[in-house]
Amino acid sequence: MQGWQGPLEKIDDYRWQIPKSFMQGMRVPGLIYADENLLKNIRHDKALQQVANVATLPGIVKYSLAMPDIHWGYGAPIGGVAAFDIEEEGIISPGQIGYDINCGIRLVKTNLTEKEIRPKVKDLVYALYNHIPAGVGSEGKIRVTADEERKILTKGAAWAVKKGFGTKEDLEHTEEKGCMEGADPSEISERAYQRGKRQSGTLGSGNHFIEVQFVDEIYDDK
Repeated sequence: MQGWQGPLEKIDDYRWQIPKSFMQGMRVPGLIYADENLLKNIRHDKALQQVANVATLPGIVKYSLAMPDIHWGYGAPIGGVAAFDIEEEGIISPGQIGYDINCGIRLVKTNLTEKEIRPKVKDLVYALYNHIPAGVGSEGKIRVTADEERKILTKGAAWAVKKGFGTKEDLEHTEEKGCMEGADPSEISERAYQRGKRQSGTLGSGNHFIEVQFVDEIYDDK
């Protein structure tokens, strides 16, 4: 993948600017918050091009911003920030905030030790890949009817618990117990249903991940 080849103007040690003159249609400059070490990594993918692309959107205010954790996303960069003025034909952009906004982090603890797992790491990795579909276009093994799909949208994590994919304790340790009131499946288009119906039980792609770690030091045993 070819990385960033465009201009970056240094403002100070932690701010860099993509000028409006870089690309036709840019309404505002791009502003990147990063030091030189971070910038070396940021340049490797197309995230900065996406910063410039966002700067062309109608109603954008002042800057297309990039935070230090910026990386290549779908349309807009992950770690990108932009504000739009509704009075100036500003837009609402799901891609800017991430349409997988419900993704989060979960820690699952076991009683296994590193000594037990280390000789079996390769087998464990293969098992994870074989049982947890991941990546763009992956399909889950869970098959649901249209009615069940609507229940997933309205019941959230409680649906998964009822089907045996989790426990009540999981819900207690999940924000909003895995479901926010007011979901209206009738607002979902048929095309969106078709895209999503085979994705139940998949990990996703991009910065969605699963990893195995061990505790090597306890800082507070309480």
